[in-house]
Amino acid sequence: MKKAYRVKSEQDFQKVFHEGRSVANRQLVLYTYPKIGQTHFRVGLSVGKKMGNAVKRNQIKRYLRHGLIELEPYIENEWDFLLIARPDIRNKSYEEIKHSIQHVMNLAGIIHKEK
Repeated sequence: MKKAYRVKSEQDFQKVFHEGRSVANRQLVLYTYPKIGQTHFRVGLSVGKKMGNAVKRNQIKRYLRHGLIELEPYIENEWDFLLIARPDIRNKSYEEIKHSIQHVMNLAGIIHKEK
């Protein structure tokens, strides 16, 4: 995922977290914040230490990033969002994680089916 597609600064991260809307399922919490006029979405990932050691946390982040890359054509452009992993995600396969991402994005209304 390109750096331009990431929410990097602490200020942006906090703005999405405090002013955005949230939806959740058992594996993920998704905070969304509209950014009108933005040419592409931006995402921030958070995987806490309760998920396991660094190897496991990095694996989860890779699965999340890869799932977002595959869903990119369906995600609306004018959003900043945060994906926060919950402990139930630890033992899930890549396909289950991708399905979970798609589910929370459908709940939030930032994904569209045509394309």
